[in-house]
Amino acid sequence: MMQTAYIGLGSNLGDRLARLRQAVAGLHRIAAFVRCSPVYEGSAHTLASNDMSPDFLNAVVEIRTDQSGMDLLEACQNIEREGARCRRVPYAPRTIDLDILTFGGVTCSTDQLILPHPRLQERRFVLQPWFDLAPEAYIPSPVDATVSAALADCRDKADLVRTPWLLMMKENEISV
Repeated sequence: MMQTAYIGLGSNLGDRLARLRQAVAGLHRIAAFVRCSPVYEGSAHTLASNDMSPDFLNAVVEIRTDQSGMDLLEACQNIEREGARCRRVPYAPRTIDLDILTFGGVTCSTDQLILPHPRLQERRFVLQPWFDLAPEAYIPSPVDATVSAALADCRDKADLVRTPWLLMMKENEISV
């Protein structure tokens, strides 16, 4: 059965825009439909306030897939590996990061996958591009709100800059 999933993309190492575009191309290989938000640039969330990390580019992608949530997670991790993602420590700089934000109306909490993605409602760098893409998308419990409502309630006031860059010009056509 086809499910709509929203995937957060982020990169703060190397050619960040190229990494985001590579991730979208990877998602095209596994999804029947792909739509992308605008790209935003903002400061990295870090473990400690004095940690320094390069700024991130972030976007959200909407896909339609018949894969299971676990298969989609594995596919996203494969795309990260193709993008030279190295998992060292939480909040470390990364070439590419793909997070499944929601997968249909599915909620789950396993060692491998938590849906909806934990703390997404606390992260403006996720909610703002998602709002631009699909403001009325529903985020299941424990958030239990639309993206629009979650963004309005978000306490994260991080400065984000909407960039002029596009990850996709139109449906099924990747901008290079």
